[in-house]
Amino acid sequence: MNHPNFTILFVENPVESTAFYRDLFGVAPVEASPTFSLFILQGGLKFGIWSRYMAEPAVTVTGGGTEVVFQVASDGDVDAHHQEWKAKGMTILQEPATMDFGYTFAAADPDGHRLRVYAFHG
Repeated sequence: MNHPNFTILFVENPVESTAFYRDLFGVAPVEASPTFSLFILQGGLKFGIWSRYMAEPAVTVTGGGTEVVFQVASDGDVDAHHQEWKAKGMTILQEPATMDFGYTFAAADPDGHRLRVYAFHG
């Protein structure tokens, strides 16, 4: 079976979103233009930022319908990310909480895409 290795977020302003994710990921994109940027992340995942106005077929929905998820090692790491992202002025959608899968919080990028950090509790 084929497994996906590339995720694309459709955004309002690719230049702004590229700067946001460059800061969040701590790596520069391998490709960047006014309408598209590509990051290659640890483990080989390709993460694209594409202008919602340039995509074909036309994009009809943006932000909030899915989550980009970051697994960390401990509850303390969750809290550290929460404080860091809050200090950056990111919108926090869910304060740190224990849920059925572990300790977590959720934030949003400039387009309302949900970003979740969690520590798994098995």
